[in-house]
Amino acid sequence: MTLHSEYEVIFYKKENEECPTDEFLDSLSSKVRAKLQKWIEQLEIWGPSLPRPYADTIRDKIRELRVKFGGANYRFLYFFAGKMIVITHGFVKKTDRVPGEEVERAIRFMNDFQERLKRGEFEL
Repeated sequence: MTLHSEYEVIFYKKENEECPTDEFLDSLSSKVRAKLQKWIEQLEIWGPSLPRPYADTIRDKIRELRVKFGGANYRFLYFFAGKMIVITHGFVKKTDRVPGEEVERAIRFMNDFQERLKRGEFEL
């Protein structure tokens, strides 16, 4: 069975063109970055069908991509916008729960993206 994605992963960019996901990836070693990028590709292939423990819903429309590597828990928060998967940012998770400030950050980025989408700054 061959899977082909109907989804496209994009990284959220602030109005000043800063990209929190790129900044996070750039801060990591090449080995870690390569594994995370493979899981981002899996997310693009599977979309909302990517199962636990690899993906989960956090709150409202915010979901998480969950990757373990070398004893660390890496997370990317994202949401769906049509057939786009918008990754807001990534971080290393140090506790059992996703920190509230990370969820709030993802919600702020999602709301900004949606407002800018309405203004025609993005196309779905």
